[in-house]
Formats: sequence, C-alpha cells, structure tokens
Amino acid sequence: MTEVNLQNDFDQARPATGILLPYQTRWVADKSAVKFIEKSRRVGISWAEAADDTLYASEVGSGEKRNVWYIGYTKDMALEFINDCANWARAYNLAASTMEEYEEIDEEEVAGVVQEKKILAYKITLESGWRITALSSRPTNLRGKQGRVVIDEAAFHDDLAGLLKAALALLMWGGQVRVISTHFGDTNEFNSVIQDIRAGKKPYSLHRVDFDDALQDGLYRRICEVLGREWTAEAEAAWRQSIIDSYGEDADEELFCIPSQGTGTFLTRALIETCLSEEIPVIRYEQSKAFAEVADHIRYAEVKDWCDEILKPLLIKLDAKRASYFGEDFGRTGDLTVITLLCEQQSATFRAPFIVELRNIPFKQQEQVLFYIVDRLPRFRYGALDARGNGQYLAEVAMQKYGASRIAQVMLSETWYREHMPKYKSAFEDRSILLPKDADIIEDHRAFKVVRGVAKLPEAKMKGKDNKQRHGDSGVAGALAWFATTEGETGPVEYETVNKRRFAAQQGAW
Repeated sequence: MTEVNLQNDFDQARPATGILLPYQTRWVADKSAVKFIEKSRRVGISWAEAADDTLYASEVGSGEKRNVWYIGYTKDMALEFINDCANWARAYNLAASTMEEYEEIDEEEVAGVVQEKKILAYKITLESGWRITALSSRPTNLRGKQGRVVIDEAAFHDDLAGLLKAALALLMWGGQVRVISTHFGDTNEFNSVIQDIRAGKKPYSLHRVDFDDALQDGLYRRICEVLGREWTAEAEAAWRQSIIDSYGEDADEELFCIPSQGTGTFLTRALIETCLSEEIPVIRYEQSKAFAEVADHIRYAEVKDWCDEILKPLLIKLDAKRASYFGEDFGRTGDLTVITLLCEQQSATFRAPFIVELRNIPFKQQEQVLFYIVDRLPRFRYGALDARGNGQYLAEVAMQKYGASRIAQVMLSETWYREHMPKYKSAFEDRSILLPKDADIIEDHRAFKVVRGVAKLPEAKMKGKDNKQRHGDSGVAGALAWFATTEGETGPVEYETVNKRRFAAQQGAW
C-alpha cells in the first residue's frame, strides 16, 4: 500500500471564494449520463473530476452501484488521479483507505484462445464500500463493471472506439461516462465523436475549455495563489505568451482545442452530389449598377413584375401542408445574395423547392424580393439571415416584419461555424437535404475548408460558370437554412443573434 498525503497542496489551492474555478464548476455540475470535454492542457479538469468522483463514490443508500473506474493511458496518470481522489476524501472528511496497488485480472484472446492476464491497478475504498479504481485502457477491463467510467486523455488511447463501446454498456444500469481529452489530430476517434456530438448524431453533453477560456475564469490567478505570487494583468499576459511560445507550432492543438492537420476539404464532391436534384431550379436575377439610380417606383414596379412572372408560379406550387424555412447570405456589389428555401417532407427530410441568387440588386429591392417570397411560404416557421456588415439591414427589417421568434440575425463567426457546420455536413451524410444539381452550387459547397479545426470559407474569392465573382454564397445560405430547420423549434441562441427584442410586425415601404 502507498500512503497518500496531499493535504498541504489542497489547502494551498483553496481560494477565499471557492475551490473550483467556474469552468471546473460547470463541468462538475453537469449530471448528464455521458459528457465529453475538449480542453487545453493542464487546466485542472481531471482534478475537478476527481472531486466529483469522490463524492459520487461516497454516497450510500442510493440503490445503485457507485464504483468509479478511471482509465488513463499511463501509469503516472493513474497514480495522480487516485492521489487526487484520496486528497479530496481527506478534504471532505471522508473515511477512505490508503491507496492500494493490486493486480486486476484481464482476459486476452490469443490465436483463438482466451487467456487470463494480470494487470496492475490502483484503488482507494471509501467508507460507503464503493471504490475508485484506476485501470489500464483495455476495453475488456470494463466487462461486468458498474458505476461511473472516466476516460482521461481519450484521444491518446489505442482503441478509443472499443473503449467507448464497453463503457457505454454501463448506462443500462444507471452508469455514467465522462470523457476528457486534449486533441490529437483531426482524424482521431476523439475528434470524430466531438464532431458527431456537434452534428446532433450523438446525444451527449459537450464542453469546451481552451487556454484563454481558463485564463478568463481565473486560472493564472489561482496559480499565483498556490505559488504565492502577486497577480497583475501584465504578469498574466507575459505568462500566457511564454506558455504559448513553449508549445510552439503545437500550441493550437495543445492549448486551443484545434486538432492538427485540419486543412482539407470539408464537403467532398461525392458527398454533395448524393443530395442534388436536376428538378430543382436556381433562379438568378441580376441588374446593372445604374439600376440603383432609377426612381423608387420604377425599381419597385420592375422587380414586382419579375417576382410575379418568375417566383409566383413556383411559390403557388408549394405544398400548403409542409412547414417551410429559409436561410439568406447577403451580398451587394461583389458577392451574391442567395436565398435558400427548405420545405419539410413527409419523410422528415428537407427539400429546396428552388434557390434564388441576386446580383447587384439594391437594398430595398432585396427586401422586396425576400418579403415577396416569405409572405407566400406555406406554414413559414423560421428564417436565418446573415447579419454581418451590410446584411444587418435586411436581417433587422426581416425581424421587425416577421418577429424575433421567427427570424435569427446571425453574426457568422468562428464560433458559429464550429457549432453548426458539423450539423450541416451531417445533413448530407444522412441524405436529409436536397438541393439543386448546379455546378455553382456544388463549387460553393466545396469551397468550405477545415482551417484550424473549423469549417469555413477562405478569404480568397472564386468565379462561377458565368466568370463572375462568388464566395461560397449558396453554401453559407444552405448552412443558414439548415440552422433554421434545427433552431426554429427552440428560437435563436444568444451568441448567434444581434437583437433579441420583439418588435411589432411592420409592412415596410412596399
């Protein structure tokens, strides 16, 4: 047995305002059956997990087994975690055994023959009778176990898929799974699961804490408290830069939750083409620069005639029983404005009846075209508009006309792309979306690149089949339309909208 005595460290880490930092508290407070966290190195998530696990294993009379099975990928990690748990038990004034080193029996199949193998493990036992045990990372170690599984630095395990499969089996009898890791490449199984969670394919809770998140929540202040240093903003900035410099080119992955090697195409042509139909038209409308100087009533009349002639016959054909949504990417003089409509089908998939592309159309006429379409959409549920720069005008007047409960004014940011592009990709993978079979639509979607772990459009412009400028416009409109289908049931999310106030409907100038 090895005696554990880390009380002095614990006392040093106890600040006047509380032991856990806010991001640690959020992690511990999440009681989801399965939760994942992508994190920076050395921000104390495993330490916070040990705090929660100790309380979990100390509870008696709950009617369920409350053993904790910790799986790190090195012996040192196992020892550190068990030490932390023993330390927390002392801090909580809970009776616990000293750490025990023992041999766990594992089964390994060699040439078709199952052989028993002894694996070194570490454990402490609490007064409740439940124990916290650190195991090796072989999936078979979890057979017959019950309680909570903690997989630490999951991206570095040899068989994470098999380990997760074994761990999730514990859920049937009330077990829990916690998965903690920094990233280890964009093709790693850990990153694949993270993307599936963001895409809505996995019903797990997801947390993210990068180096700057931890600093904002007081990590450096805590370090100063423990080490007896004086905190200053200047010292924190210098320390931050020194840590980033020490990691060099690995800083993005090690500190900022950005998987390495992520510079490839996000949507392949083969994947896109599985969700295209030749029967869906792309409606393109362009005017000369001089059109903006024409009198208001003439511009209005000309655009109304175009809407009546081209759009109205398509809108009349829409099934009145199907809910409809739209996404809009704004452009005025260089890029296009693209309006992508999606109508829900009986099969719970979504089909674009048509897509509208507007080039060099004045602001008021873009408003006119958008309102003409949305006013005629059957069972209109929700729309999402690009609210960056000049697009903020159209997004705002649409919200004023249709209400904040049906319009999202989206500031397209790296955070937005990180959270919602995996869901859009999932729509193609599941064949839940159908768009026009059009060369420019395909190239707009292929333009998305994974840059620093996030799928977004590069700064470079491209040219369409008409040799005119594009910038992935229909790809962004499609992503916004898909966002509308998923967020329309719950309303806009705080960081995605620029205005949450509800205005009375206004009819506008036309």
